Amino acid sequence: MLLAVLTDLHANREAVEACLAHAKERAADQYAFLGDLVGYGADPGWVIDTVMAYVNRGAYVLMGNHDLGVLQDDRKDMNPTARFVVEWTRQNLNEVQTNFIRELPMQFELDQCLFVHANAWAPERWEYVDGAMEAARSMRATNAQITFCGHVHTPSLYHMNHAGKVATFTPSPDVSVPLSKLRRWLAQPGSVGQPRDGNPAACYALFDTQQLELTFFRVPYDTETASQKVLAAGLPASLAHRLIHGA
Repeated sequence: MLLAVLTDLHANREAVEACLAHAKERAADQYAFLGDLVGYGADPGWVIDTVMAYVNRGAYVLMGNHDLGVLQDDRKDMNPTARFVVEWTRQNLNEVQTNFIRELPMQFELDQCLFVHANAWAPERWEYVDGAMEAARSMRATNAQITFCGHVHTPSLYHMNHAGKVATFTPSPDVSVPLSKLRRWLAQPGSVGQPRDGNPAACYALFDTQQLELTFFRVPYDTETASQKVLAAGLPASLAHRLIHGA
């Protein structure tokens, strides 16, 4: 099975459309959405409706911290910008969309793989895997050979040998990486809706579950339209700027 792994969509319709079209062109069989469907972007309802349609065809989907924020009154752990957008998002979702978020799980497993939004040691606490130490902690918290997670808006790949030594691999777009069974792996596809590595192109990955090969992609999209929609919605200008510059 060729599985498209998308995370941190962040209500960015233009980026989501581009990545889904890209995956379809490459004959993806199934889709996994690793949370943060909403937040930051101007099209939360459209993104949730689209993910719901994919779920009806068998796709997998997780809850992210911004999704959970829509359901909560107490958001003290979020920065002021994120809190503002989450409250705006809540007012722009209908009951069906909100109930869909409410039922999302924190993790799921598929064959030898674990899928979480943030990390494997405490998915509900939203702590970041942003270095080798955290990657090791996450991999040691599960028996899965391969862990997929989001939350960090940059693409990364970590691997751990039998002795527990962890190394970081910087993936190149469009280059297939064989995931050896002799190692444990943690893959972060990067953000569809709000990349933060200086490259505004949307991120996602394709995983061949039979061949155990993972390919990262960068997909250009209409950042100008997406950013203008953020401004038109009355959301912070810094979020529009970030879409243009990818940082």
